Amino acid sequence: MIKPLITISGVGMLASILAAARAPRLWLGGVLAGAAGGLGAAVLALSTGFVWEWRSELTIGGEAVHLRLDALSALFLALLSLIGGAGAVYGREYWDGRAHPRSAWSERVCWSALVLCLGVVLLTVNGLHFLIALELSTLSAYFLVTLDRQRSEVRAAGWLYLAASHAATLCLLAFFTLMAVRTGSWELASMRDRPELAPLFWLALAGFGLKAGLFPLHIWLPSAHANAPSHVSAILSGVTLKIGIYGLVRFSGWLPMPPQAGWVVAFLGVSSAVLGVAFALGQHDLKRLLAYHSVENIGIILIGLGFALVAMGQGNARWGRLALAGGLLHVWNHGLFKSLLFFAAGSVLHATGTREMSRLGGLWRLMPWTASLFALGAVAISGLPPLNGFVSEWLVYLGLFDATLARGSSAWAAIPAAILLGVTGALALACFVKVCGVVFLGAPRSRAAADARESGPAMRGAMLVLGAGCVAIGLAPVLFWPAVLRAVDVWNPVWGGAATPVALSSLGMLHVALTLLALGAAGWLWRKARRGGLRRAVTWDCGYAAPTPRMQYTAGSFSSIINEWFASILRPERHEHRPEGLLPVSASFTEHTPETVLERIVMPAGRVVMRVSTAARGLQHGRVQSYLLYLLIGLAALAVLVVLGGGS
Repeated sequence: MIKPLITISGVGMLASILAAARAPRLWLGGVLAGAAGGLGAAVLALSTGFVWEWRSELTIGGEAVHLRLDALSALFLALLSLIGGAGAVYGREYWDGRAHPRSAWSERVCWSALVLCLGVVLLTVNGLHFLIALELSTLSAYFLVTLDRQRSEVRAAGWLYLAASHAATLCLLAFFTLMAVRTGSWELASMRDRPELAPLFWLALAGFGLKAGLFPLHIWLPSAHANAPSHVSAILSGVTLKIGIYGLVRFSGWLPMPPQAGWVVAFLGVSSAVLGVAFALGQHDLKRLLAYHSVENIGIILIGLGFALVAMGQGNARWGRLALAGGLLHVWNHGLFKSLLFFAAGSVLHATGTREMSRLGGLWRLMPWTASLFALGAVAISGLPPLNGFVSEWLVYLGLFDATLARGSSAWAAIPAAILLGVTGALALACFVKVCGVVFLGAPRSRAAADARESGPAMRGAMLVLGAGCVAIGLAPVLFWPAVLRAVDVWNPVWGGAATPVALSSLGMLHVALTLLALGAAGWLWRKARRGGLRRAVTWDCGYAAPTPRMQYTAGSFSSIINEWFASILRPERHEHRPEGLLPVSASFTEHTPETVLERIVMPAGRVVMRVSTAARGLQHGRVQSYLLYLLIGLAALAVLVVLGGGS
């Protein structure tokens, strides 16, 4: 049954590429058919544990096509299918042909190509084909990021994304090539009995870490996610980053691991979680803020993977199963709520034309659907009950708590990791309180915000689908546990046959009770308001007779105290013009949080490299006499080395 569904998925995506330029409706039908086929195949593999495998006589690059779907790849394929289909529906309205006549057709082609290539990455078990599909998906994503290429900042973001992606591809090319040389084949399978392959994991960590936006390899992520169309930002954050996670999970399960691998991955995960949310707090751009929260959540996923590797290195301790299950469930959860948040942010941008939070405000009355769904995503990403973000983070916590009982090195690492994970959740909550308060509450701060209108049915429908997913996992986590557990068992079969945690069923019932209580309270307030039981009055205005929107908190002032805690890392740039004289005419204060790693480390290093390169180019001036002199100097230096070596 899986083969026909995979066939429908592939044919649907290929047909959508052919129909993209001339028939938008047929394109959408093809994408939805392909997404439905992929989702159906993934659900079958996850529900039954069946492993589907297919070999073809067709060769690409001299290698036969070999596809395989197991529970681990199915977990990621389900997310790709859901976000790929929902994003296509959303994009038909958000990036329609009337508003974007020149780029709408290319957006459709590249969207289908991206979804198709990512699906091949998840299914192929040939290293060469993995690289080809991954590079094609990178090119498709680049053209999607730069759809609005008339703007210089969009072009710069696209080039940075392309450069970082190619750097990752070089690491992965070295990884797959060395693995093929040592094993004698490009075919991929479990190689735990080959200890000489263990050092190759560091190449995989560098390549897939860049793809996943792991701190400090995230330098491309904020600008690409901020400047891409919002549905593209959603699939980049919700799915494309997860391909990096998929690579790390897949090959950490197939390869022998260096002894330090688990500790390094766990440390990088904790660093990404804390620093990602710290940088998010300093942002004034709504989409850039969401981009940094992707860094944070990638860190949470890697905490689970890192401690699972530690547990496996310590004799397959069962607490590693809980940590990895939480991390893999967070792959789903982050894909759902982050795509929902980007869709909602796109709805705001579509209605107001700005991503600057301090130019927004008062949108809850004007855009109730968008505001409500953004608030739902904000609760989920903050890890609060009763939504899905709490469930996956709670499983990671359970793994960390159980690790502390094991004592030894794992306990000493799990205690600070659990504390810092709690700090991350608290900071995320503060960040989204800021966003919801500044963007959706209060009074409009600009004419664009005052004139905003709700998005259309296609955009709202896509958001509702993702919101329903967040609610479903939160209220019934026990239904999704077997699927996640099968993926964990593929990663480490020794952990197979584990029972469902008793507390998971109790958590679902508690979430249902909390939801019913909240709905009851909301219904009571609504009825009381309708009957005139609530009186409205102006809030205390500090003595001002006519308060204006300028007197509201801005995004910067709301989080300024917390930003000071991380000032040594964020390095905020402040520009102020103080009031002067008895009757000052003007005063201003602005603050900008730079991308510290990119602007303070990578770019200065790049300038040094360019200067050295420019100086070296001066040696090539076309004079034969100079080249002969260089040759003589080189021969003389070689002779000196030979003499010194012979003397010793």
